[in-house]
Amino acid sequence: MPDSIVIIPTYNEKENIERMIHKVFSLVHDFHLLIVDDGSPDGTAKIVKSLQRDYGEKLFIVERTGKLGLGTAYIHGFKWAIANHYDYVFEMDADFSHNPDDLLRLRQACIDDNDAVIGSRYIKGVNVVNWPMSRVLMSYFASVYVRFITGIDIQDSTAGFMCYRRKVLETIELDKVKFVGYAFQIEMKFTTIKHGFRIKEIPIIFTDRTAGTSKMSKGIFKEAVFGVLQMKFNSIFRKYPEG
Repeated sequence: MPDSIVIIPTYNEKENIERMIHKVFSLVHDFHLLIVDDGSPDGTAKIVKSLQRDYGEKLFIVERTGKLGLGTAYIHGFKWAIANHYDYVFEMDADFSHNPDDLLRLRQACIDDNDAVIGSRYIKGVNVVNWPMSRVLMSYFASVYVRFITGIDIQDSTAGFMCYRRKVLETIELDKVKFVGYAFQIEMKFTTIKHGFRIKEIPIIFTDRTAGTSKMSKGIFKEAVFGVLQMKFNSIFRKYPEG
C-alpha cells in the first residue's frame, strides 16, 4: 500500500488534467491520486475515468454535484485519505502552477520530522512567474496581513501546495473548518499550528496557468480578509488539544 495520496480538486480542467495525471504517475515515488471534481461541464471527470483503465487502483475520482468550493473538496479528500490509511496527504492544483516534481521535496521534508510542509512562494523572496504585479502584491500582502492578525510565523499562508501527515488531519476537527476559498488555506495552517504541530516552508517556483481559467474572484479574497478576523476571534474561545 503506497503511503502518499495527492488530492487535486477540479472544475473545468480538461486542458490540464490528463497531462497532470501522467506527470504525477511518472515520478520516482509511487503516489496515488484522488481527483475531486465539482461537476465540471467541460468533461474533466470523463477524462479522468478514461485514464482509470490505464492506472487501475492508483487513480481515484469523487464526483460532486455543483461547484461546492475548494475547501469542501479538500475536506472531502482528507476524510477519504484518512479512511484509506495514507500517511502523507498532499494538496495540489491541476493547472501546473504547482510543479509536480516538487511533490518529492514536500514528502521528504515531511519525513524529516515535520508534521506539515508548505510549498512556499515567499520564503525566499517572491518566486512567482507570469502573475500580474497587482495579483502578486495582493497575495504577498495577504500573508503579511495574516501574520499581523494571527501571530503565526508563516510567509505564505494562502499557499495551496501542501503535505500533511495523517495524524494532523486526524487531530484537526475537519468539520469545524468552514471557509471554502482563499481563507480555507489560512484556516488549515492556523489550526495546524494551534494544535501544536510543526510546519515547515520550503521554497517553490509558482508559475501561473497557461491553459484553462483561473477560479480567483473578489468574493474569495473578501472571505479571506474578513475570515481571518473571525477565525482569530473564534480561536479565543476554542480549545486546541495537542496532537
